[in-house]
Amino acid sequence: MHQLWPTSATKQVDSSLSGIDALEEFYSYPAALSRPWVRVNFVSGLDGAVAVHGSSRGLSSPTDQRVLGLIRDLSDVVLVGAGTALAEGYRGVRRTEVRSRRRSEHGLSELPPIAVVSSNGSVPVDSPLITDAIATPIVLTSSAAPRQWRSELSDAGADVIVAGAEEVDPTTALRELGERGLYRIGCEGGPRLFDSLIAADVVDELCLTISPLLTGGRAGRIATGAGAGTPRGMRLLSALHVDDSVLLLRYGRAPE
Repeated sequence: MHQLWPTSATKQVDSSLSGIDALEEFYSYPAALSRPWVRVNFVSGLDGAVAVHGSSRGLSSPTDQRVLGLIRDLSDVVLVGAGTALAEGYRGVRRTEVRSRRRSEHGLSELPPIAVVSSNGSVPVDSPLITDAIATPIVLTSSAAPRQWRSELSDAGADVIVAGAEEVDPTTALRELGERGLYRIGCEGGPRLFDSLIAADVVDELCLTISPLLTGGRAGRIATGAGAGTPRGMRLLSALHVDDSVLLLRYGRAPE
């Protein structure tokens, strides 16, 4: 059984994941964006764990993976922290028949680039993030990162953006992405990047998959860091329950 509980701000849609195209409206970005709009997508266990044995794969499911793919298909760019990208074995987004059709119908570029955040130069120049990508990879970094590393990345074909002095500043990074016409930003973590986005108060939506697992152990939260400022209020946009006991939640910024 599939059940969708919408708020007054959402529309009732066909929630069958056997026909996931019906969820395009459910996960669509706002129309006619005039600024970068940040959607953060995470999976966690019932006890809040963000990983199993150091990776989110143990929490994921076919449902979660299909929704992750859909969000990528609707995004201008995939934003991810270097630690998560390297731990999860990221490479450039690949072509598929469904992805090509969906992006063409929405007037998007052929493929969304990966924009990886690395303040200190932790992404190897020979990483598949750089060498195995069809869309030009983007590296968001700081001026404190080694100049030679930045030069080598540029020579390897990456678009290197200096967006901060010691650390990558989220506001600067988003402005740079916006100047490249990349407004629909699908962020896939990790926890430290999410924490920095929260601190900068630039999160527009959180898509949270709740996996029906109790993991225990020392796994961290979906946001980890120093934190700053007043907590940001969010409102529930929708909750989708599917047969494999997975719960798909969407939260948007609450009115100020």
